[in-house]
Amino acid sequence: QVQLVESGGGLVQPGGSLGLSCAASGRTFTRNTMAWIRQAPGKERELVAAISRSTGNIYYPDSVSGRFTISRDNAKNAVYLLMNSLKPDDTAVYYCAAVSTQLRFTIMPDQYDYWGQGTQVTVSS
Repeated sequence: QVQLVESGGGLVQPGGSLGLSCAASGRTFTRNTMAWIRQAPGKERELVAAISRSTGNIYYPDSVSGRFTISRDNAKNAVYLLMNSLKPDDTAVYYCAAVSTQLRFTIMPDQYDYWGQGTQVTVSS
């Protein structure tokens, strides 16, 4: 059974930093695109970072570019998200996700096949 388990969410003040981790099990994702996707109450899902298997292809939307950094450790079958200069608008549930098709790179949330349970990130003073 494939599982993606996120950790590291919590409450942080505006301007602060937070790191998220995602550990995958049940299959190897070393050749698969992985991403972080968030959803705030009343809003659509938004992909905030995606990384291909080799890190040669990384995507950030303008809303987080320059503040968020995605990375992966293929040896550990894990992906990470470092979030700096956090804003209240970054408040959301953050999901780790993976594409099942090897070598396929996509930034469309609907095209991700595996999802974690989500971790809450709240940015508030």
